[in-house]
Amino acid sequence: MDRKRASQFDQEVLDLYDDYAHGRLNRRDYIKQLGAFAVGGMTVESLLASLSPNYAWAEQVKASDPRIKTERVTYDSPKGAGKMQGLLAYPSKGTKFPAVLVIHENRGLNPYIEDVARRLATEGFLALAPDALTPLGGYPGNDDEGRVMQRKRDKEKMTQDFVAGAKWLETNKRSTGKVGVVGFCFGGGMVYELALRIPDVVDAGVPYYGRQPDAAEVSKIKAPLQIHNASLDRRIMAGAPQLEQALKKNKIPFEAFVYEDANHGFHNDTTPRYDEDSAKLAWKRTIAFFKKQLGNQD
Repeated sequence: MDRKRASQFDQEVLDLYDDYAHGRLNRRDYIKQLGAFAVGGMTVESLLASLSPNYAWAEQVKASDPRIKTERVTYDSPKGAGKMQGLLAYPSKGTKFPAVLVIHENRGLNPYIEDVARRLATEGFLALAPDALTPLGGYPGNDDEGRVMQRKRDKEKMTQDFVAGAKWLETNKRSTGKVGVVGFCFGGGMVYELALRIPDVVDAGVPYYGRQPDAAEVSKIKAPLQIHNASLDRRIMAGAPQLEQALKKNKIPFEAFVYEDANHGFHNDTTPRYDEDSAKLAWKRTIAFFKKQLGNQD
């Protein structure tokens, strides 16, 4: 299937997808409301297909890329799932690397997020992408099932799984001890949460369109942040001014970027919400930020 761009859809259609993807709209109502836009030869089925992720588009760095090495790892999460699994990616040359925890969206460790970890490895980082669905059998192979599964997990235990992942990276034999965190959607909100909970572990945070923390909690953050949001993402943009005010008040260093005419999920290159120019610019900024805050490999 050819990739469609956000501009080819009515914004209401993209907003419906966002509501469905975040559990604010069940599948039955989602399909029903999409029916209003099935015109001019476009069926509801074809609309569904064109809005759904196509993971063939997401592989920017193959697992066999000679620049990197990848492996499936298991780490302890005593306050969470007990045992957690994830993808570890790192450069094929070198001994120690600054580390980055990669936190997925609300659907488990899908191929897009695995590719993000490999992209980080090509830039000189030790990247760990945990799968919050580990105790339920792991990412099931499609996002719809993954979202249902992730909603079944206890939120506190799931948070502890990512806390444990960051700590595991800090002491990993391939790590310099410097740890950054990047996350998308659910993962973006988790970046803030980890910066609050383990400020002595997290050295830099990059949340992409994540739910903001309570302003009263912001003072606990020590790490510099680089925030990426989309102008059409009304839900997240509504909380942005208050967060920025709290960060300034508490003298926490941060950069905040808003990508014009971009939708929530613009970095995810598997759906029509992907905005190539915004995604590439945001990623360029992300890599430069991590290199500045975390240093280089040994």
